[in-house]
Amino acid sequence: MDTSYHVIGLMSGTSLDGLDIAYFRLTYTNENWIYKILHTNTLTYSDILIESLRDAETSNGMELIRLHHAYGKYIGQQVHTFVQQHDIRPDFVASHGHTIFHQPEKHVSFQLGDGAYIAASAKFPVVCDFRTLDIALGGQGAPLVPIGDKLLFPEYDYCINLGGIANVSFSQNDKRLAFDICACNMLLNTLANSVGSAYDNNGEMAKSGSLQPDLLQQLNAPAYFAAPAPKSLGKEWVLEHSLKAIAAHQSSVPDKLHTTCHHIAFQIRQALPKLHDGQHRVLLTGGGAFNLYLVQLLQEYLGEQYSVDVPEPELVSFKEALIFAFLGVLRWRGEHNCLRSVTGAAQDNIGGSIYLC
Repeated sequence: MDTSYHVIGLMSGTSLDGLDIAYFRLTYTNENWIYKILHTNTLTYSDILIESLRDAETSNGMELIRLHHAYGKYIGQQVHTFVQQHDIRPDFVASHGHTIFHQPEKHVSFQLGDGAYIAASAKFPVVCDFRTLDIALGGQGAPLVPIGDKLLFPEYDYCINLGGIANVSFSQNDKRLAFDICACNMLLNTLANSVGSAYDNNGEMAKSGSLQPDLLQQLNAPAYFAAPAPKSLGKEWVLEHSLKAIAAHQSSVPDKLHTTCHHIAFQIRQALPKLHDGQHRVLLTGGGAFNLYLVQLLQEYLGEQYSVDVPEPELVSFKEALIFAFLGVLRWRGEHNCLRSVTGAAQDNIGGSIYLC
């Protein structure tokens, strides 16, 4: 018997490009999961909200709690409006929140957007706080998408998300592995923002620049890249290493964008082990998949044995929201949604807090 869930998935990335909100049907049939994207929207953040999210890491405790509640209320209001616009009734809402801190080695990972306030404003149950249990079990609390990649996209050898941070998920020796590779849109969008653009449209500015070998060497230098998995990156690391090196380099923005794209493509190539003979299929999603120059570079770095597949724009943009909707379904069913093979936790676990309303 088929079992279906109708879920709203919410995702806010570290690149501050807005709140992804999407409505999905997830169905378990014949021991397989299938999905359908029903409605989607990306809500651009106001300048005031962007500033609040950007400054949250340096706020005091009282301010952070107030913002946690206010942002949760904001998310809930957006869900309420979305539900009315599309005349839908989800079973529940699954929210990743907006990451402010991620330092799992210090047992710290905090996603802004209080689930109680989301539920109170949206008037629907909410599943959120997917990372804390895994960190309590000694894991990284990240990446969280691999079980979704495994069960929803089994035809691909690698699932790569080019979000604020680029990450990869793949199966090797009957074990699912995943980790953060390097900063991606956090770097590209910061550079585009510095010349008044929200992003580098199609990678045109990057394509017009020239390679800066010394900057490329600096970007590739951190020990993180050679470290074994499990591993994950936070905004703090990116600010201290990648963004600091880019800001200090004396070159034009197009040159920095060009060099950064080479850095990203190189690190992705270094991160992908050869899994078998023959063609390797790569699913590429996230905002960076719209950067035509970066995609072109990545295909060049990977070579003919790798086939890079950029799917329809809706899946490119909303795959992470889909995955968190799916993680919410697994939590709702009381099934594992976080893998120790990925995070390094003591055990597979069922992450997520549920608020009923």
